[in-house]
Amino acid sequence: MHLSKKCSAFKVVLSALLIVALLQLIYLSFLSKFHGKQQRYRYSELFGGSGGKKNGHPEKNSRKERLRYSLSTGGIFDNSGQYRVYKNLIKSDLTTNQKPGSDPSSNVLALATHTTINNLHHLESLLERWHNPLSVAIFAHGQDVKFATALVYALSFFCPQIQALVDFHLVCLSGEMASFPEQDREHFAGLEDCASVFSRLETHRDQYKNYAISGNISYPNNLLRNVARGGTETSYILVIDIDMMPSADLHQQFLAMIMKREPASDEVFVLPAFEIRHARKMPATKSELVQLYQVGEVRPFYEELCPRCQAPTNYSQWVNSHVRETGTLEVAYTLTWVDPWEPFYIGPHTVPLYDENFKQYGFNRISQTCELHVAGYRFSVLSSAFVVHRGFKIQGEFHAKKDEENKRNRVLFRSFKEGLKTKYPSSNRRC
Repeated sequence: MHLSKKCSAFKVVLSALLIVALLQLIYLSFLSKFHGKQQRYRYSELFGGSGGKKNGHPEKNSRKERLRYSLSTGGIFDNSGQYRVYKNLIKSDLTTNQKPGSDPSSNVLALATHTTINNLHHLESLLERWHNPLSVAIFAHGQDVKFATALVYALSFFCPQIQALVDFHLVCLSGEMASFPEQDREHFAGLEDCASVFSRLETHRDQYKNYAISGNISYPNNLLRNVARGGTETSYILVIDIDMMPSADLHQQFLAMIMKREPASDEVFVLPAFEIRHARKMPATKSELVQLYQVGEVRPFYEELCPRCQAPTNYSQWVNSHVRETGTLEVAYTLTWVDPWEPFYIGPHTVPLYDENFKQYGFNRISQTCELHVAGYRFSVLSSAFVVHRGFKIQGEFHAKKDEENKRNRVLFRSFKEGLKTKYPSSNRRC
């Protein structure tokens, strides 16, 4: 009798457990179906439909239609005919809605940068520092063309700051074409917010270096710089690599400085360039940078690879002047260009373009600063502004063909300098 009661109680408990397990299975099944439906809705919202459908998101439909239109043009070929350029593939709200009489501060200084899809994840940290107009030129090849198109659209769709400030341009080989990414439902099903898009970009992180692209493809760095520059509508432009960071409040400080100066079309403003150990937090101000510099955690850019390339900046003079933060930016001193200086600078939009014959490693930036010198530009070093590269540049970390490319571009640079004599016949300056 006692045993029979125990058995009955056990059966009741077992039945209850089975019911609970069954309910959990039903709940999990419901969650799975709901999540799948939500993902399908997200994908449909992101890539499907058209501007004519009333789904409650007219501004996102408009963004979608602008992308479709940009792609439908087929882009344009560069001067060499080797590359296809989709300028303003995706335009920011700032560019799209720019009207006469709008905030003048947004027309003064823009940042222009370039990358492949494998380094685009740096955009997230760059935007934490730079809250102003930004133009990004992306080079993609093969399957990455479709991937890049989808991911930059997703960034502009999900990330408010990117919607507001960032213009994207796409460059691929002339035989390749970008298309609207509406057939990649499974591949992009996980994209549901800004963080998820950057997480997806992280999976592509450093799969290859910009100069070691699969298929022996040349990275057209100067074409990309020109495309990014041409995508801005500001009076001044700062061109940097996407893994570099400008000092905090640069935009506001430069705006205040430039408003007090007589405009000069023959002057560029140099930002001393540094590199920092990977583990260190990026300095925001000059005083923070100088502290790290003094203990060896920050050093001049390219100090190990080409110290002569940045030495004319005169780091000791810059570090030892005006260390105390005043909140104002000014010209600390003015320099004449000397070979082989290749500074990063803020320049008027009228400065000469980069020579697009230079690709891969070597002489791509120095050729342009050399032309600035021959054209008569002054190089004014700013008192407290700077740029920092994430990580030390060291020997042995470059791609295998670096020296071969450098040798080839050195020959091209000699020819380039000869061409400047014809281009600027009245100049007595030489590189």
